[in-house]
Amino acid sequence: MDNQNLLYLLALQKAEGIGDINSKKLIKHCGNAEAVFKEKTENLLKIDGFGLHKIKGLKDKKLLLAKAENELKFIQKNNIKVFIFTDKDYPERLKHAVDSPLIIFQKGKIEFKQQRIISIVGTRNMTNYGRTFLKNFIKEIAKYNPLIVSGLAYGVDIYAHQLAIEHKLQTIAVLAHGLDRVYPSKHQNEATKMQENGGLLTDFWSGTNPDRNNFVKRNRIVAGLSQATIVIESAEKGGSLITADIANSYNRDVFALPGRTTDLFSKGCNNLIKINKAALLQSAKDLAYILNWDTVKAKPIQKQLFVELNNDETLIYNYLLKEGKQTLDIIALHNNLPIFKVSSLLLNMELKGVIRPLHGKMFEVI
Repeated sequence: MDNQNLLYLLALQKAEGIGDINSKKLIKHCGNAEAVFKEKTENLLKIDGFGLHKIKGLKDKKLLLAKAENELKFIQKNNIKVFIFTDKDYPERLKHAVDSPLIIFQKGKIEFKQQRIISIVGTRNMTNYGRTFLKNFIKEIAKYNPLIVSGLAYGVDIYAHQLAIEHKLQTIAVLAHGLDRVYPSKHQNEATKMQENGGLLTDFWSGTNPDRNNFVKRNRIVAGLSQATIVIESAEKGGSLITADIANSYNRDVFALPGRTTDLFSKGCNNLIKINKAALLQSAKDLAYILNWDTVKAKPIQKQLFVELNNDETLIYNYLLKEGKQTLDIIALHNNLPIFKVSSLLLNMELKGVIRPLHGKMFEVI
């Protein structure tokens, strides 16, 4: 990426009151980030949902570019890798989340093309029950070589990272601050180790403090990167439940470790299962089965002849025929179709007998 383009992208990311969703709308309308700042106000006001209040954050172009220049220097000095949402190397699943970051910053050696990506979240006050389960779970799941995502916090997060490192699994810590620090500082050793096989990821600039609201914001990245989010333990309220809600909104699988109804840090998980927001997780086998990681070829089924498909259905059919089974969000992403439309199309195609659903929200051609 050339520095001029990155400079304007950083300036746009810093513009107050714009945000990731609106930034993408502006870039789509104007062509690139630099053109956004050069576009006439009357033309920006023609964009659906934009008024004077929303675009006032773009007015102080000189100040925004000055701030962007300082951040660019930090990026270059510290050998930080940058991904923008239009890059082919931008994490594929995250790209499909409507509120995915305009820019993300990375330190380490992360292989985003790994398809088996799971997020593990939970309470900072992990019990022996949760600790024992997680230790056995990572040991069992290691044979599938998944990428483990978490948030480097105390409790479940850091233990998930430690176990991933122990089993030589790639692991990513998504941070609620910039890459100029590690929080908590007590986890610096793990943060350093994981950069050899994984790394640190954030959409926050250097100098950003780990404020409370930032942890909520970073949870969308934790959920968005992953095929599934696993909640190990949680009280009735907590950040891990927010991550689970976000994962559900992205149409991703969510799993929760059940516990006794009297246990404080099982109440959140039990409730997720009770209201059908999470599948019950008893072992690594449950996860592998539902996500279809243990691939067993089904007996061939005779395709129906002379089935009429519309243009979009034909597009999806040909894609699945070529690529094999895929998740709903990946199908939508690769065919440039909105996820709600793909969901309807897949249902119609299933009724027509040309595709079938699989575990883990995957589909394949019959």
